[in-house]
Amino acid sequence: MPSESLSVFDIFKIGVGPSSSHTLGPWRAALQFIDGLQHQEILPAVTQVKVLLYGSLAKTGKGHGTDIATLMGLCGEDPVTFDTATLNNKINVIKNNGVLLVNNTHCITFSFSNDIVFLKNESLPYHPNAL
Repeated sequence: MPSESLSVFDIFKIGVGPSSSHTLGPWRAALQFIDGLQHQEILPAVTQVKVLLYGSLAKTGKGHGTDIATLMGLCGEDPVTFDTATLNNKINVIKNNGVLLVNNTHCITFSFSNDIVFLKNESLPYHPNAL
């Protein structure tokens, strides 16, 4: 029977950055936030979203893709089935058009440089890494 070599990186690589705790966690948190808005039936009333990153999510967020992963969660993308080949295009559309399609259904204005805030010197009381 033919065999195939697998690396530990093939097995455990999850997310769009080098650290799944800095991508998958924030991605899922953003999805949970969107789910809460839908459950409360207030998603259509949302006019602005500002992402505040704390702790190491802020300190290493750009290099680890925390900002990108969080945006994908806000867009309603599933981290397991998302086609990462479309990631750069999706982010460029957000940056260039200044529009975020929340849950892939609701358009709001969004400034990539102003609406994602990296609070490198701040922590929240219950956990240092938060958004």
